[in-house]
Amino acid sequence: MYVVVDHRDAVIAGYTSGFAREGFASMGFCSGEFKAWLETAPDEDLASVQGFLLGDVDGRTSVSQVIRNHSRAPIIALSEERCLDQTLELFSAGIDDVVRKPVHVREIVARSDAVWRRVNDVVAPATSGRLQVFFDGRDPMVDGEPLQLPRRERHILEYLVKNSARRITKTQLFNAIYGVFNDDVDETVIEGHMSKLRKKLRQRLGHDVVDAKRFMGYRFVG
Repeated sequence: MYVVVDHRDAVIAGYTSGFAREGFASMGFCSGEFKAWLETAPDEDLASVQGFLLGDVDGRTSVSQVIRNHSRAPIIALSEERCLDQTLELFSAGIDDVVRKPVHVREIVARSDAVWRRVNDVVAPATSGRLQVFFDGRDPMVDGEPLQLPRRERHILEYLVKNSARRITKTQLFNAIYGVFNDDVDETVIEGHMSKLRKKLRQRLGHDVVDAKRFMGYRFVG
């Protein structure tokens, strides 16, 4: 799930619809609403955030510092124009990357993933035995051959691989894939996606790479 923060409704709508077209969950806030949500959101919701996109926000440098008090997800700032002093100020404030508008959401996702990999010392593609998992929109590969997956199953696999050091709850996985405020889909949909994904991986690999424990969640074990 990606979080867009800007004082302009049109900018928020543009980027959240762009994320949706690419199959990524997102939600948008104005700066005041965002700070209130950040201070009160459950840890499980915050752990589902894969990146923060900061547009034109009052006190943007201070906003990034507030984010860092609650989340380690990548923070990307949008720049309206080339301005070296502003860019340096943003980096000094803890922003992970600065991109100039217009920018496609796929680039934002790629930049967020690149930051995440640097912080967590993960190379791309992530290789586990015969399985290779990419983070750039490509299907995973088994023994050098593509394993075609529906978009949400691929996103689930990528999310589990990126977070293989910890167990992911069903709620956290749902929030990451569908979004925190999505009331149109029941959380149990994750069980269906996961069942189909694990079956496809078992058929190709001959063993289960996802460990599932009732009431505890899922973990990629390779």
